[in-house]
Amino acid sequence: MSAVDGQKPKAPRGKIAARREARSLSVQALYQWHMAGQAINEIEAQFRVDNDFSHVDGAYFHEILHGVPSLKTEIDELITPCLDRPLDEVDPVELAILRMSCYELRNRIDVPYRVVINEGIELAKTFGATDGHKFVNGVLDKLAPTLRAAELRAKR
Repeated sequence: MSAVDGQKPKAPRGKIAARREARSLSVQALYQWHMAGQAINEIEAQFRVDNDFSHVDGAYFHEILHGVPSLKTEIDELITPCLDRPLDEVDPVELAILRMSCYELRNRIDVPYRVVINEGIELAKTFGATDGHKFVNGVLDKLAPTLRAAELRAKR
């Protein structure tokens, strides 16, 4: 059934929704890691206890949560040239989103770059400042050609 039938469109289910939930929790966990400096294993354990993971891609959450900190220096070096301000002046929520998105662009070529950008924008709309999604969009648009050049060429 669709909106044409008078019904609301159904929310995404399955893998797409589970990944979206994993990203949402990952951004929150990465924010906590950045702000509190708490150990990743402790944060993951806390999130798994405090949240219902029945509709979350737990493996994806684990990969992002452990992958971003392990590649933090490289990720930050990739993001920095795309910024209009010093890295330490980026809002911590937006930084968590950018780091996660950069990780996906760099390491998860199975996820189309447009999906990565759109998910980053949606997370910024949910968790970021008023116009944070515009900033995230601008940075990811600049970053995508660096990390996904072949994919962008194939789209042309």
